[in-house]
Amino acid sequence: MKLFLKDHQLLIVLQVMQFGLVFFILWLDGYRDVQTLLYAIFLGIFLFICFLVYRYVTRSKFYKRLSRPMTTLDESLEKTGQEPIAEGLDHLLKSQYRLYEQRIGETEARKEEHMTFIDRWVHQMKTPLSVIELTAQDLDEPESSNIREETERIKNGLSTVLYMARLRTIEKDFRIKPVILENLIQEVNSENKRFFIRSKVYPKLLKKRPGIMVESDEKWLHFIITQLIQNAVKYSSGKSQQVNISLYERKGEAIFEVKDFGIGIPPEDRSRIFHAFYTGENGRHYRESTGMGLFLVKEVADYLGHGIEMETAAGKGTTFRIVFSPAQNITTM
Repeated sequence: MKLFLKDHQLLIVLQVMQFGLVFFILWLDGYRDVQTLLYAIFLGIFLFICFLVYRYVTRSKFYKRLSRPMTTLDESLEKTGQEPIAEGLDHLLKSQYRLYEQRIGETEARKEEHMTFIDRWVHQMKTPLSVIELTAQDLDEPESSNIREETERIKNGLSTVLYMARLRTIEKDFRIKPVILENLIQEVNSENKRFFIRSKVYPKLLKKRPGIMVESDEKWLHFIITQLIQNAVKYSSGKSQQVNISLYERKGEAIFEVKDFGIGIPPEDRSRIFHAFYTGENGRHYRESTGMGLFLVKEVADYLGHGIEMETAAGKGTTFRIVFSPAQNITTM
């Protein structure tokens, strides 16, 4: 109703002025039959109100549609009415909908092309890195270790890029199955031996409840565990030589816990550690930090339905936990 009145307010004002002007002219002309004048004006107003009522009834659907925000794109294809202005609106919305679909299709195609390029590029870069590592084995120390250290950093960076690209289509890139957490942790630790030796920080597995099996995607869970362990080792280097890894149950939930005794997280950074590209105070001291590791961990964990907990104290260390719900904690061996 408000939109209808706004649309016709100029017409209403014009009609009132017209009736007043006719009454004034007749009065100046000497016509003094007030009852007849008022009756004529009444008839004019009555007919005008009938016209407005007719316009509102026939176009009520049109005005309601203009006043109501759309909740789905499919509403753009709904018919508004038979009036020319309603048909014009329908035609405009349909053309806009087709244009939107076209632009979305083009964007999706470009995104798919970009992701394919990133995926192929990362795999192509891993091949020369492997050749460089093999070549470095024939060199004398410390050159050999230095080269392998740098290639390992590049590999970790490439893996982060690849997982970031795949995160957009994670629903097409995961498979839920039973995963034995202890075996997965042993695999991650085995792959990062050189990183532990270089950092002089070594993880210790505290098997409070061995053989815990959960339902998850093994590849993405491997990525999450790798990120948490690498972070714990990196931020413990120079302050502690040990990182504790624990597996246990808590109120029916399976818990994977990584506890370090490193620099901890400053209070002002704790609320933003899962934000993309946020490195914080610690990231300024560790130039390798990209701010993407914990962001990817949180995004993947949320998608898989796993919880993330964090406890920290500046200068004393940090604890991260992956919490598997009772439905995901399927059995213990």
